[in-house]
Amino acid sequence: MDATIHLAQQPEADELLGRSALAALVGMLLDQQIPMEWAFTGPYTVAQRLGADDLDAGEIAAYDPDAFAELLRQKPAVHRYPASMAKRVQELCRHLVDEYGGDASAVWRDVTSGAELLTRLKALPGYGEQKAQIFLALLGKQYGVRPEGWREAAGAYGEEGSFRSAADITGPQSLARVRAWKQEKKAAAKAAAAAPGKSAKKPPGRGRA
Repeated sequence: MDATIHLAQQPEADELLGRSALAALVGMLLDQQIPMEWAFTGPYTVAQRLGADDLDAGEIAAYDPDAFAELLRQKPAVHRYPASMAKRVQELCRHLVDEYGGDASAVWRDVTSGAELLTRLKALPGYGEQKAQIFLALLGKQYGVRPEGWREAAGAYGEEGSFRSAADITGPQSLARVRAWKQEKKAAAKAAAAAPGKSAKKPPGRGRA
């Protein structure tokens, strides 16, 4: 991999994301319930604490679970929930070892279609439909991984010129636009939930006469 990435908004962390398939996968895995920059800085922090310049799926998979959780828990913590995320990172790495010989880039190296790539991503521990589609869009838009039909497989996240997710962030301005879109979406959802008839409970039924 050789891409210019600005997801961590931190030069050393972004450099690792640009050259390491495993770092990119782990960063995407961590991107939940914390700010995106914090999540995508995580792989670099983990690599530093392991005394390495990259992540190794085999090493992480074989790491003592308690020790690995402590490694993520050290301040500054890698995630708001370091113990549970440490478990997920190890599960992801074990899957990569078992299915791809520990080579994270093999997840997409020989795929022939976007649909096939989406299926592989959804099979990764910690990757649901939405996360898989966002990562697929990220691969296509910023890493040059573009099997036939990749935009369609990525759904709305694959749309050209969109500002919906990490796949669309190339710097501070695009980050601000993605955050604004997410805030608008949340506000719309909140308004819809508060609309008359949406949250009011129906009176208990009286049964049939």
